[in-house]
Amino acid sequence: MLHHVSIGVADVMRAAAFYDKVLGALGYRRVMEVLPYAIGYGNSMPEFWIGMPANQAPATVGNGVHICFKASSKEEVHAFHHLALQGGGTDEGAAGPRPDYGPDYYAAFVRDPDGNKLEAVLAPEVIALARERRPSAKAKAKTARKTARPKSKPAKKARKKSRRR
Repeated sequence: MLHHVSIGVADVMRAAAFYDKVLGALGYRRVMEVLPYAIGYGNSMPEFWIGMPANQAPATVGNGVHICFKASSKEEVHAFHHLALQGGGTDEGAAGPRPDYGPDYYAAFVRDPDGNKLEAVLAPEVIALARERRPSAKAKAKTARKTARPKSKPAKKARKKSRRR
């Protein structure tokens, strides 16, 4: 659904020092730089951006906004939280289970030095649900066959109608 998310920061290089460590703990890295204005993080393409606001006004925090990053293990969730606090972030909830969100939901919450609320989550049931909703190889092949067929039936009907006249 989402292509990327961008947040405003007061100082791109200070924020980059924080995000290099915190997102690095989750396996993400800098993949694009538009210095001194912005830096994009991800695996192969920038999916999360930090940057100076486009209107050149001071960066402010969105009320009620939080950004959640996928983790591959509980160890990554702990590393995310630890490195965030070490890098100048503030604690919003230590790494641990969140049974209110789901039986296997394991997360940590922090605020970056600019006050943006962040989360790292390991949520196996969400991953399993996504896999259930993916079409099977058989269903994909069936859809591909349907879309690859030429639509000649309407053309045949049109020719039959013209012959009747």
